[in-house]
Amino acid sequence: MNSIFAGLSTTIFETMSRLAREHDAVNLGQGFPDGAGPEDVRQKAADAVLTGWNQYPPMLGLPELRRAVAEHYARFQGVALDPDNEVMITSGATEAIADALMALIEPGDEVVLFQPMYDAYLPLVRRAGGVPRFVTLQPPHWRLTREALDAAFSSRTKVVLFNNPLNPAAVAFPDEDLALLAEYCVHYNAIAVCDEVWEHVLFDGRKHRPLIGFPGMRERTVKIGSAGKIFSLTGWKVGFVMAAAPILKVVAKAHQFFTFTTPPNLQAAVAYGLGKEEGYFTGMRAELQRSRDRFAAGLTELGFATLPSEASYFLNIDLAASGIGEDDVSFCRRLVADHKVAAIPVSAFYAEDAVTSVVRFCFAKRDETLAAALTNLRGVLRRG
Repeated sequence: MNSIFAGLSTTIFETMSRLAREHDAVNLGQGFPDGAGPEDVRQKAADAVLTGWNQYPPMLGLPELRRAVAEHYARFQGVALDPDNEVMITSGATEAIADALMALIEPGDEVVLFQPMYDAYLPLVRRAGGVPRFVTLQPPHWRLTREALDAAFSSRTKVVLFNNPLNPAAVAFPDEDLALLAEYCVHYNAIAVCDEVWEHVLFDGRKHRPLIGFPGMRERTVKIGSAGKIFSLTGWKVGFVMAAAPILKVVAKAHQFFTFTTPPNLQAAVAYGLGKEEGYFTGMRAELQRSRDRFAAGLTELGFATLPSEASYFLNIDLAASGIGEDDVSFCRRLVADHKVAAIPVSAFYAEDAVTSVVRFCFAKRDETLAAALTNLRGVLRRG
């Protein structure tokens, strides 16, 4: 058996979800909404099953969806893309990341990773033969620094795997951080694989700026998006890959041997959804922001110290600032067993030098779910 995968432990998401079931707890661990998603988009998918094409679609994706992706990013982010040669559809963003890493990394190439990081990144980098080099970000602001990038980049750097907005930190990197990272990518001739699945889930009036739009990055960036996050339909697993034609051509060759294609009815529905009026996107953000604010206010009232949540479905608490002396893993196990609320210890998103004082909650839930969680959390600080 392959040692990389055979040696992996059960993910923290599965562990905490299992504990939530065992203790009949409110599950604010895994990051998915408990709503149904936009009805008109779901109806398009249902109609396409009955009246549309149900055989293999083109490997790169339905032409109508690739056009819709190009038009969408031109409209919202000012990125000009050729839908025929610079856009590909994948079975989710994780597949897109795997495609890119397998296509771009040769054994021994160094890959810069930013901790905390999505749990799929490191095993995929290692399976592709890459040598990880970590940049460890620190709460509460999780900023990039020149000192940290100097320590991670070298003449052997081939790929930079970058998540913006960043899960689990819930931060949207400011322009000066993005410009700094672009400077290093250009100087070291590295390709940036940009996981930007949270690009529409931004709060307080923020606008997403893709790294591909910074000077020198158009020809050295793989931009990845997700319909699941845009439409709160995480089970659909429809991803987008965008890159200059020479890069996309190679990434597509990896894609053809992973999944080859993605269900055509879902592609057709996403093509429709990407063309929705701006009111849908602003409304989606406003609804999530309302949930964030309601949950943050409830946590603050209970005495928890919350960290800024600028994007994503997540809100973090600082255990030390809340007067809690135990580490995040111990706290989360006590929380689910004694107080019937499941959360995620952020140390699980580190490979080394982990921050152990931050705990992540998912607030993309119904009002009654968040209310139940806050009720259960009332006794934590008194007893802790």
